[in-house]
Amino acid sequence: MAADLPALVKSLDLPAKVRLLTGATAFTLAEDPSIGLREMRFSDGPTGVRGLKFVGGPVVTLFPNATLLASTWDEQTAYEVGRLLAEEAMAQGIHVVLGPTINLHRSPLGGRLFEAYSEDPLLTGRLAAAYVRGLQDSGVGACLKHLVANESETERNTVSSVVDERTLHELYLLPFEIAVADAGAWSIMAAYNDVNGVPATEHDYVNNQVVKGAWGYDGLIMSDWFATRTAAPAANGGLDLVMPGPDGPWGDALVAAVRAGEVDEAVIDDHVTRLLRLAERVGALGEPRTYPAGLPGPTSDVRQEQLTRLAASGITVLKNDHDLLPLDRSASVALIGRHAVETIDMGGGSAGVNPPYQVSVAEGLTALLGDRVTVVDGVDVRTRPVPARGGFLTAPSNGLAGIDVILCDADGAELERRFCPQAKTMIGMDDDFTGTVASARLVADVHADGPAELGVLGVGDWSVLGRSFTLRTSGSGMGEEVLTPPTEVITADVDRLEASVAIDGMGLYGLIGRAAARETVDVIDDAVRAAAAADVAVVVVGLTEEQETEAVDKTTLRLPGAQDELVEAVAGAAARTVVVVNAATPVLMPWLPRVDAVLLAGLPGQEGGHAVAAALLGDIEPAGRLVTTFPAADGASPAWSVTPVDGRLAYAEGRFVGYRGHHAGRAPAPAFWLGHGLGYGEWQYSDVRLVTGDAPSITVTVSNVGRRESREVVQVYLRPVEREEPVRLVGWTSVTVEPGRSARVTVHTDRRLWRKWDAASHSWSGRLADGGQFLVARGLGDIRATVS
Repeated sequence: MAADLPALVKSLDLPAKVRLLTGATAFTLAEDPSIGLREMRFSDGPTGVRGLKFVGGPVVTLFPNATLLASTWDEQTAYEVGRLLAEEAMAQGIHVVLGPTINLHRSPLGGRLFEAYSEDPLLTGRLAAAYVRGLQDSGVGACLKHLVANESETERNTVSSVVDERTLHELYLLPFEIAVADAGAWSIMAAYNDVNGVPATEHDYVNNQVVKGAWGYDGLIMSDWFATRTAAPAANGGLDLVMPGPDGPWGDALVAAVRAGEVDEAVIDDHVTRLLRLAERVGALGEPRTYPAGLPGPTSDVRQEQLTRLAASGITVLKNDHDLLPLDRSASVALIGRHAVETIDMGGGSAGVNPPYQVSVAEGLTALLGDRVTVVDGVDVRTRPVPARGGFLTAPSNGLAGIDVILCDADGAELERRFCPQAKTMIGMDDDFTGTVASARLVADVHADGPAELGVLGVGDWSVLGRSFTLRTSGSGMGEEVLTPPTEVITADVDRLEASVAIDGMGLYGLIGRAAARETVDVIDDAVRAAAAADVAVVVVGLTEEQETEAVDKTTLRLPGAQDELVEAVAGAAARTVVVVNAATPVLMPWLPRVDAVLLAGLPGQEGGHAVAAALLGDIEPAGRLVTTFPAADGASPAWSVTPVDGRLAYAEGRFVGYRGHHAGRAPAPAFWLGHGLGYGEWQYSDVRLVTGDAPSITVTVSNVGRRESREVVQVYLRPVEREEPVRLVGWTSVTVEPGRSARVTVHTDRRLWRKWDAASHSWSGRLADGGQFLVARGLGDIRATVS
């Protein structure tokens, strides 16, 4: 029986109601036994359900990143991922997973694009809706984030995104609208930024008039962590819940604002009603919820199969001259690159989790081809040192990869000892003890042949390897002590690394360890010799969490370090060259004309190396299609700069984002269009027909004239008759066809793409003019038919 929410709210006095509207801890909400309300538990969730700790939580499954999953263009895949994440959440008793991220890929410089699906609002919205259904069908809440116009990270806590009303509705609000209308998402997260000068957490127009008003949304709007700045303006502006807790700008200040008449108590009642509705939906109100037993664990065979298949299916074939791919299994392979031996499987920031392992491409390909693979390390790819990986440091307490950390109070009394398998730990947040940490000692054994680069990260006064120094943040942004802590590195030849630090506050701390860097010319020489001796060279290049991370934007699309020089040298020496790009977002490829094949592998999760190997050998078809247009050069996209001017970031390109702007001639032709992807098939289109109606459909026969079974994604774009209207994706479908066979498919277009927002009436009072053309395509660089 459904709870009588108004009666429960009425039974609480004002302080009790307000107490519920701020988190109890970093990731939990307060209970109230008097009304049958139990603790609610939230977890970050873009690529795995991390749990209640920001760092150092339980070992959990690391999924492929959002752009890689979205590259399948498959709502069933998105639903499956939601269902699997719900299993991960239920295994930990998590009620709400903080995802999906459905901001758009406005500029390719955005640091957090790897968490979001696409540059297109329809593709983003439909995939998000399927993901939400997958979660919520299992009784686990989803949280759409970040509302709204939160497409970049520079000055993210203070920037005002300046967006005209029509663009706001037709692009940036549309994915949220679709996920609310089609899937009924139970919660939404308000962003850090301002929208047209008003903080997102106080935005009456967006939160109250649009989301809760026009859309009839009955769910809860929470703040991003530490985003709320005020009491009365945020409460009146539609925010329901402040996170994290227990401190924040509401509490006594909000009680006082109600008593002073600044906030009507009915507003508080609405916020509490929405919170209790969420609690009821996720099983934290009324009868206690029971969770299923025997759910698959992070290392189970079933998870390994699922993760490998999901990642490999989203990998995108950008180029494949002479059908070099899939590789001949009898060929000898020179596998080259730092990303081959240290594959980047997840991005930085709140998307990070504590996985049981991360399979490298070298491990994955060697497992299938054995001694036919020669592995050669590549050039350096980082400018910032990171915590030790791959067993370079081991903890003296147990001999396992990681470090030991001993925490002490101001009197030197030991508070806790920790084993940290990721060589880092959060101190001052998520601690499982009472007391305040004043100092810490970090210890690890070093496994190096000769001198190594050793060091520390974290804010404080350090003593290490006979040196004393102080590390501080730059002051350029909120959360640096957690997301981009300062570092210090020393080259030394020691068997044990011990460091001590005096701490005043919260932050991320860890030990750095890696082999001393080699000269670039020597690394490239080794790669050239291996490439010349093999039948085929596979070079794995990419980005790292320096570029693909929360809190920091990119400044260029060039690959870091001397990776371009490495590819050029290998391509000049090898009989055939394949490049695997281990990155989630666009990169420049100056060597593209001189290589035979290119795969875009995204950030493929804990089974990443197995997935890339399966794609290279054709065990699983890499049938992905790009979710973002790849510019041909820095600056060559319709929206580029992510740097605010006087605190304002103007979305001056309006509705001409990504492929829309390229098609309209507002930016040069791209290297690759949204929707591009070759797979391992070869396709012919025929008998294209239009079925008219409120939302027309297109039927087409697709024939696989290649030699392998393949999956095709048939895309339909609308080119409006009005010259001022951008081209837009209006529908797609996919089909798997055996070689030599054909299939008749229907693409149903989405009527929401015909609407026109009228800023004068603040409503959908317009519609695109009759006429225009449908473009049936494999991306706008490969249009197969035009239908008037």
